[in-house]
Amino acid sequence: MRMMIHFAFFLFWSVVTLSSNESLAFHPNHFQSCWTKTRIGKSTSSSLYMAKAAKKKKKKGLTSGGGSLKGFGSPTSAKASDVDLDRSLEARRFYDFLEAGEAGDNLKRCGLAYFPLGDDIKIRGVVAMKPIRKGDVIIRIPYELAANLGQEGADPTGPAVVFLKDYCEVLGGKEDKPARKAYYSMLPPFRGDDCMGSTDFFPDAALEALQAPLIVEETLERRKLTSLRFQRDIDESFPSWIDGTPVTEEHLRWAVWIITSRVLTVQGAESDGKSYRLLIPFLDMCNHDRSSPHVLTGRAVQGGELKVVAGSSVKEGEQINICYGGGQAGNSRMIQDYGFLENDEDKAYVMDAQQLLGKRRVVEGVGAGRLMAQVDQEKTLDQLRSTTMEEDTVALEKETELAMRTAISYRIGVKQALSKFIIL
Repeated sequence: MRMMIHFAFFLFWSVVTLSSNESLAFHPNHFQSCWTKTRIGKSTSSSLYMAKAAKKKKKKGLTSGGGSLKGFGSPTSAKASDVDLDRSLEARRFYDFLEAGEAGDNLKRCGLAYFPLGDDIKIRGVVAMKPIRKGDVIIRIPYELAANLGQEGADPTGPAVVFLKDYCEVLGGKEDKPARKAYYSMLPPFRGDDCMGSTDFFPDAALEALQAPLIVEETLERRKLTSLRFQRDIDESFPSWIDGTPVTEEHLRWAVWIITSRVLTVQGAESDGKSYRLLIPFLDMCNHDRSSPHVLTGRAVQGGELKVVAGSSVKEGEQINICYGGGQAGNSRMIQDYGFLENDEDKAYVMDAQQLLGKRRVVEGVGAGRLMAQVDQEKTLDQLRSTTMEEDTVALEKETELAMRTAISYRIGVKQALSKFIIL
């Protein structure tokens, strides 16, 4: 994985452009499309559901804990043994969940592990437990294991309410759903470092420090939509938070972030022309690498499978990464949707600089699909010119607060990329 400015143990994905040699594909997540044109409407889905799978005989060779990770003992290769495998109780239960859902064969090929990111930081991701050939399946998740949040739409607050309700009922003990509990326990926690790296949780000072008015505009509009949804759909009848306290607007903001960072929009049956919003266990634990060749395929249909297929050969002990945003998303999206910055001066920041100079269309958010308006270009450049690179570097060295450091790092990266094209 390329080095990133990163403040979380997970990386999440939703806006991945996916293709398939089966002619069936995931679609990019459309939840981040132009927020300023989105209206709060009645949620099209009142409940989250997992389709029931037909019962099958348990495959030989799989044991509790799963496949090659039997009992979380020694891996099957010396190379894999060099990886810090996740041996937590939560991971054990998650593996059992996969095996019970007819996905235990995945554990012969890959598992969860921690990978170094520098400065004594480790992130959890997916590791290959054996060599995998190009064209072979890396991860295979039956559609029935995915959590379906209903048909696709531009407003993430509706499915966020659906997800939050189920999350509270399952982890709060009101619903006896041990399988889903095993998955939900692996999601990034409320107010964890993962979500706090996103602009949705930035204080006003950090938003201002970005020197990016369009990011601020989109973030504030998303918060407004969340507030309206909370007032409309969260009342005294709503389940309590997992600790028994009332659900707050901030809990819903976290749920919205789960949706925008983690949900994939997947095509349904070819005949109905519909797409659905899915939370897909295990697939959503792959970390980001812009150069990843791996392909995601599948449809949201009964009996279907959602897969990661090797776009190149994979060695034992190698991390399985995918490319977030289909390779088209710059750091202006990474910081909003995922909560990290990709430190790749030749790609992520350059994309932002090109958008800012009207040389590249805006992928998502304000003005999606078009070149940035001249007035927005000038407004952003004026803010970036309000401090020098030298002043920014000094400010970053002195700053200790997470959101402020992220914001200052972002504007430094944008200015460095802009210097390839213009003099600020």
